[in-house]
Amino acid sequence: MGRLHGKVALITGGTSGIGAATARVFAQEGASVIITGRNSERGQELAAQLGARGGYVHGDVSREADVKAAVAETVRRFGRLDCLFNNAGAGGPGGRIEDVSGAAFDECFGVLVRGVFLGIKYAAPIMKQQGGGSIISNASVAGLRAGLSGHVYSAAKAAVIHLTCSVAMELGESGIRVNCICPGGIATPIFGKAFGIATDRADETVPVMKRLLETAQPIQRAGLPEDIAQAALWLASDESTFVNGHALVVDGGLIGGRLWSESRQTAAKRREAFGLAAE
Repeated sequence: MGRLHGKVALITGGTSGIGAATARVFAQEGASVIITGRNSERGQELAAQLGARGGYVHGDVSREADVKAAVAETVRRFGRLDCLFNNAGAGGPGGRIEDVSGAAFDECFGVLVRGVFLGIKYAAPIMKQQGGGSIISNASVAGLRAGLSGHVYSAAKAAVIHLTCSVAMELGESGIRVNCICPGGIATPIFGKAFGIATDRADETVPVMKRLLETAQPIQRAGLPEDIAQAALWLASDESTFVNGHALVVDGGLIGGRLWSESRQTAAKRREAFGLAAE
């Protein structure tokens, strides 16, 4: 407890899933936390749970004025900004590349890339004045490996990873660390939409996602929002002060390669097909 004592954090997309879990963890560790998002009912409810050191600002990260206002309100209320977690997400369009509309592309990049850019843009001057800070963005393993999500979402997350590395080279000289997290399969309503589960209700979506994802990686369970929250906690804390420009993979081993058990089964079938003795 107390790993973020005295620190102030702003979390975008903080009304559900990874953002809400991170807000709770940060508050438990002593931080004052402002969350932003488009769902005012959920945002205000969570802010009330966080108590006097919590707050909610309605906003859409693709709109520059909203991001600027969220940063300003955080500083107005708590006097500083020690951590920005660019977490707001969107699933993005799926399907064949020729079927993706320009509007869908723009909407996805507006949230996933423009939103990250705007967050960094307005947090940087505040953190420079303070002499330091930690900027964290939510990327994805889909930005590191092809075939894990739709084309546009994957490209957007790759952009987040490279933007992280690029900006880290600039802001690191001012004592500001810029890193990102690359989650694997996390059981959240947004991830559920990518699987065609059309509901925003976590109590309906999350159990289904847990079953779908529990055998997708060597660690035989689905990733949880709390897994990413703990990674964000480390990057926000003083325990990671020499970590900069890093893409932290939190995926249970998903992108390490084929599951060992699947490889063994495939090898056995091939040996059988060629009439070779089993190992």
